[in-house]
Amino acid sequence: MQKLTNKEEELMQMFWKRGAMFVKDIVGLYAEPRPHFNTISTMVRALEAKGFLDHEAFGNTYRYYPIISQEEFSKGVLGNVVNRYFENSYRQVVSALIEEEKISVEELQELIRKIQNQ
Repeated sequence: MQKLTNKEEELMQMFWKRGAMFVKDIVGLYAEPRPHFNTISTMVRALEAKGFLDHEAFGNTYRYYPIISQEEFSKGVLGNVVNRYFENSYRQVVSALIEEEKISVEELQELIRKIQNQ
């Protein structure tokens, strides 16, 4: 899965929250001063080229919609982080969370129960 810039990810969050939109709808979601229509249009086309969006034509305009779910994207990002920073070891990830006290004993026990019930 291709990486997204912060701005592209921000746009994808809008699509995941609202579904299909025209570029003018996206521009309207921003607070003043709003980004220019052409700027958003360029970013949306880049997301389409990266395989995150597709479109349907309505005359001379397009309505864009996500073709990658937020869950798929999250899994891809997590996989990249684990591969890049934890030598592709989820065990190292869990160990780091434990060491940093980011996960409690109760949460670990819940995960163990979930694994055992699969």
